[in-house]
Amino acid sequence: MKKILTYSLSGILVVVLVLVILYFATSQPGETMSFQDPYHTERPTAKGSKLMVASGHPLATKAALEILEKGGNAADAGVAAFLVLNVTQGEEASFPGVAPLLYYDQADKKVHSYIGVGTAPAKATIEYFKSRGHESIPMLKYSSQLVPASPDVIVALLKKYGTKSFEEVSKPAIQIAAEGFPVHRILMRNLNIGVFKRLGLKFLLPYNAKIYVGDKWWKPLHPGERFKRPELSATLKELAEAEKAASSSGKNRIESLEALRDYFYKGPIADKIAKAHEEHDGTMAKSDLVRYSADWEVPLQGNYGPYTIFSNRTWNQGAVVPVVLQILEGIDLKSMGHNSKEYVHTVIQAIELAMADREKYFGDPAYVSVPEKGLLSKEYAAERRKLLQSKAFGKTPPSGNPFLFESPASSKKIAYQIEDTLAMNKESFFDLTPSFWERTESGKIGRDTTYLSIIDSKGNSLSLTPSDFPQSPIIDGDITLGIRMTQFRLDANHPSALVPGKRPTITPNASMVFKDGKFWMSFGTPGGDMQTQAVVQVFLNLVVFGMDPQNAVNAPRFRSLNWPDAFSPHKYYPGRIELEEEIYKKEGKALEALGYEVKEREKWEYDFGAPCISLKDPKTGILYGGADPRKESWAEGK
Repeated sequence: MKKILTYSLSGILVVVLVLVILYFATSQPGETMSFQDPYHTERPTAKGSKLMVASGHPLATKAALEILEKGGNAADAGVAAFLVLNVTQGEEASFPGVAPLLYYDQADKKVHSYIGVGTAPAKATIEYFKSRGHESIPMLKYSSQLVPASPDVIVALLKKYGTKSFEEVSKPAIQIAAEGFPVHRILMRNLNIGVFKRLGLKFLLPYNAKIYVGDKWWKPLHPGERFKRPELSATLKELAEAEKAASSSGKNRIESLEALRDYFYKGPIADKIAKAHEEHDGTMAKSDLVRYSADWEVPLQGNYGPYTIFSNRTWNQGAVVPVVLQILEGIDLKSMGHNSKEYVHTVIQAIELAMADREKYFGDPAYVSVPEKGLLSKEYAAERRKLLQSKAFGKTPPSGNPFLFESPASSKKIAYQIEDTLAMNKESFFDLTPSFWERTESGKIGRDTTYLSIIDSKGNSLSLTPSDFPQSPIIDGDITLGIRMTQFRLDANHPSALVPGKRPTITPNASMVFKDGKFWMSFGTPGGDMQTQAVVQVFLNLVVFGMDPQNAVNAPRFRSLNWPDAFSPHKYYPGRIELEEEIYKKEGKALEALGYEVKEREKWEYDFGAPCISLKDPKTGILYGGADPRKESWAEGK
């Protein structure tokens, strides 16, 4: 027995040794490309007189500017850059994932929102997952996948506001995917996961491994190495050919774009998706794809002084931003000092109050009665402001009752009721946290995404937040449907409870801001539950502390984790906050004394979001851009 054990251990050691030798023997980069990596570098605020683009990757910014200089508008350039982001940041924002969108139309001077997340397939029910032993929706499976949204978003955007064909705007992405792009550090961070995890990926998700780590699964990536996506290039080319064939047959531009959409949702691509699900106990049938639709909607909005902040509706978390800012309105934040103990504590409490309401009320408004007017009323914000206190909440604070503020006429009467309720609840404050928000000690928090903002020469602007990840099986053709089903809950009483045909409350969201009734800024960020927190901090950096766009995104940030994570298994870290090192060194101990569990993170830490800004000075008309050095973001103007 001892000999057998010795031989077994020897065999394992030999295998490990061989793998280590293979790893180092093949650790040299393959073909490399010349490029300038802007990651973690200081740069000035971008300026322009006519055009501004700020996106999650320099090649996407370049593609958008080229389309704009060829006469395209923000919609045309937006689709071009969006598809390039799908190629260069596919492990964070893959095609055809989610795409929350806001578009400012200079012609009518209004902001328009488009629904950029798909729906749960008809077979996807709470019972389906519970019967398979799941308490939350799992990753790594076909059942993690929503009906894809981005092809619908692209066609809707080009139809309503674009001037160019899909064939024209998809050329940069098709070329980059075929010829390759330089490996950047975020791609390395996401894919250089260690030799054994790579081996596991090869067995668990073999096609995903082929796309992202290739045949030499043990080989790490290197900066500047050429990374190709040939199958994605072919898929995008198929869609362009479908549009071109329709145009050649005599159909007009709109009809040709619809033909492209049909090719995806009703044609060969839909067939491939449905077949894969049928063969692997998935939930999606072709009928789910055929009947998929989304639409333009009136965005939500709130105010902070002369600023109006626009967001998508509650199929995503974007409305948290104006909710937080309205709670903070009227507080003298500037006198506290930027990122002081008092400032961090006050902003974090406002964020936690808003996130408590997100958990209680945010859901697909087509399926859930969401008190949108109440959540965004100034009277409700004033009542929530009364909950700010000298010590950390310690647990998720209680949600409010915004339904009482749906009718402005009843506000005064309700205010007295709320004051009584708050006084009554002070003693049992922390007992109001739902019991299923259990403390979790381990695991990664959140996922990631990318972002894109544009201002064109006519004053139109786009704010777009593409996302999805190859953490479920990729469909043949490098079609990544992602894991957005995991933002549903398998709790029938939750506003984001899984129901067939419903949209989950996703984290990606888009933001826009007007100043004194005129367009001022498009901005947004990747970062899961950090997204709204980063956007709030950047806004305050600009408005309260007078920073320029680049300094506003460079500045050190903080975040709270004091609510269940938006992704399954919805981990929860009561009372925990994290501070980038500059804040931690100055205020970490003082914040611990207030009752927070405080963690230090590095400067310009990846997990603290990566906002991009495109801003128009209302007085001079000069355009400014900022792009966060925490990732590969890049802003450039003309």
